[in-house]
Amino acid sequence: MAQNRTETSRAVRITGWVLTVLAALFLLMDAGMKLVPLEMVTQTQADLGWPTDTAVSRTLGAILLGCTLLYLWPRTALLGAVLISAYLGGAVATHVRIGSPLFSHVLFGVYLGLFVWGGLYLRDAALRALFPLRRES
Repeated sequence: MAQNRTETSRAVRITGWVLTVLAALFLLMDAGMKLVPLEMVTQTQADLGWPTDTAVSRTLGAILLGCTLLYLWPRTALLGAVLISAYLGGAVATHVRIGSPLFSHVLFGVYLGLFVWGGLYLRDAALRALFPLRRES
């Protein structure tokens, strides 16, 4: 029985890291595109009602890069997840403000946030202990 717990625990941690890496890869790509900034980023900013100034793109990219790096470092992962959630909340609010489609645009930040928090939850035993999943009795 103890061996099954170890295997499950290892499988849970691996699944958590897979979710973490998938979310982080997307966030790092997004941050990199804003830091460059690509023409596509500037055009999208204009479509979303944001200033097209490259300083705005680079500032958002630097903030996202910092949050993502904090999230990837185990000692600061919780802080990183909280900051990424705040960043994604701004993205959701931006899409709500301009009337973007709900499931593909508005909720994309929520989907990404679920990957971020799901990955952290599965790879961090302390977080699982703080917020245990309870079964109905």
